[in-house]
Amino acid sequence: MPAISMFYGIVIYMYYNDAQQHHLPHIHAIYQGEDVVIAIEDGKVLAGGMDARKLRMVQTWVDMRREDLLTDWELAKAGQAPVNIEPLR
Repeated sequence: MPAISMFYGIVIYMYYNDAQQHHLPHIHAIYQGEDVVIAIEDGKVLAGGMDARKLRMVQTWVDMRREDLLTDWELAKAGQAPVNIEPLR
């Protein structure tokens, strides 16, 4: 599971061929042992949870980087390595 971005202690991952579990394009965000799965299309939480402030940061980043994330999703779905995406600043 390659990390595609990191900001404010939050690491964003995208699994290869991970459509079986959630069936929607999504990312995994991990912060201090908390793990949340976020839908790329609308930023909704699909599973897990994390600190509300950090979750809002991830959702804001997803909104800003949606196009890049969807491109990475297609790469990962095809078994290819997703590319790194600019962090939230």
